[in-house]
Parts: sequence; C-alpha cells; structure tokens
Amino acid sequence: MLPLMTVLERKLIGRFQHRYGPNRVGPFGILQPLADVGKLLGKEAFRPANAIPTLFVLGPLLVVLSGVLALAIIPWGDVQGGVGLYGIDVPIGILYFFAVGSIAFYGVLLGGWASGSKYSFLGAMRGAAQLISYEVAMGLALLGVVIMGGSLSLVDIVHAQGGIWFIVPQLVGFMIFMVAGFAESNRAPFDLPEADAELVQGFMTEYGGMRFGSFLLVEYMEIIVVSGIAAAIFLGGWMGPGPGFLDPIWMLAKMFGLVLIFIWVRATVPRLRYDQLMGLGWKILLPLATLNALVTAVLVVVL
Repeated sequence: MLPLMTVLERKLIGRFQHRYGPNRVGPFGILQPLADVGKLLGKEAFRPANAIPTLFVLGPLLVVLSGVLALAIIPWGDVQGGVGLYGIDVPIGILYFFAVGSIAFYGVLLGGWASGSKYSFLGAMRGAAQLISYEVAMGLALLGVVIMGGSLSLVDIVHAQGGIWFIVPQLVGFMIFMVAGFAESNRAPFDLPEADAELVQGFMTEYGGMRFGSFLLVEYMEIIVVSGIAAAIFLGGWMGPGPGFLDPIWMLAKMFGLVLIFIWVRATVPRLRYDQLMGLGWKILLPLATLNALVTAVLVVVL
C-alpha cells in the first residue's frame, strides 16, 4: 500500500498544481517507488562523527515499530467462519492504539538528539511537543465514541454502529480527530518537526539512505493507520450494502477517501507557524474535545 500511496500522492498533487506527476519510470510512472527505493538503498549509510551510534540507529527502528504495531488492530471485516479479518481484537483497542503510537515519540526524540546536530535537536523537540499536545486532543475526541459504543474494542465499536454511523452524532469529535491525525503524522500543514525552510530537514537532517527512507515510509504508514482508525470508529468500519465478502472492500473505500483528504490538504493548505500550531492544539482543539465528551456523557445518561 505504501508504494501505491506515494505514486497516488505525487500524481494528485501534480494535478492540484497544474503539472505532471511521475510519468517516466514504468507505465504511467507506477514504477517510480522502485526507483526511489533503489536510490535510497544505493546511498551511503552516513553517520556524523559526534552522533551516538546505538541511539542513532534505534530512532528509525522505533518509529517503524510503532507504525507496524498500530496496523494490527485495524478491523478489515467481521468475524466469518470463526475468523476475523484483523490482526488482534483487544478489549482495550483504543488504548493500545495510543500506547503503540507513543513509541514513535521516542523514535523522533532519540533520532534527533542522537544525531549531534542543532537542527536535528530542534526538530526533535518540536516533534515531541507536537505529538504530546495533539495526542491529548485526539484521545478526548475518541472519548465520546467510547461512551456511545460502551467499549474500547474497535470491533465492538463497529458493531455498535449498526443503526447509525458515529460520524453523525460525533461530527465534532471526528473533525478534531482528523486534525490531530494530521499533526500526529507530521503532515502539512503541521509538518513543523521537519520544516525544510527552517530546520533543513528537522530530526531527519543527518539521516541518509534507507534510514531516511524509513522515516518517510512511516509517515505514509501513519496516514493509513489514522485513516483506518477513523473509518472504523466514525464511518462504520466494514459496514456497507452487499454480502459479507465485500467487508474489506468497504473498509478500503472509506480509508481511501480519508487518505485523499490528507493529500488534498497537503496540496492546498500552507504550513502553520509553531505558535499557531501549539495554540490550535491547546486553546481550540483541547477545549472543544473536552466539551464534546462532556455533552456526550450528559446526553447518554439523560437519554
């Protein structure tokens, strides 16, 4: 899915900006990801002399681990024949999502600090503050869904949407979750930890080859994870008309729609200043998410 996403994003951004996307490597440019991987594999695995070797290597490994573990709880379909189309269904699925997502925080911080570069260190501190700030709003945005669904399991929450998708009563929570998802995945307009105009490339400045490529691939992986969680929690997951074997198709279609939103926003919205980024998280999203959770709790108790 990741190579396809890179081609899709480049082609769509090309259309948004009235230019061609990749169209030289392979038919319609679909082999461009292979060329990118070949280029990264051929680059020297350089490390600065004043870097901390073990932690320098550990940074991208932790980020990759975080993305892969989060993919395990995305439910692609209902249980059929005693088999569910998902990696695991833990009763604390949403808490699991936040727990494994926090591993990326350590990867970003270690990668930037262990590089021995001021630009990398500043990018790591920006990333740490951004991840912590927007995880709070993201968690509170999901609290209303947990109250309505009566469970932390993603599979149970999807089943609870048999009558109505939670995006209808929890529209505010969905919007807060998506905005926080942009910040959590370091996507524009919240790509301040790797702001190339200010920090060269932020916490990734001193990385090259596939270590650099790992950070970029995880960014796309986090888009898939955030889109999958949002589709399961707010858009009814695998639910759709037709027989049961269409469950994964409906889930993929909903995730694809959310991925297109990520690409659309990157092509159209300019990068925020850092004070605007933090102000939005703490002064707007956090109070809105708290109010949404309180109103949901009151309505569930009263009604």
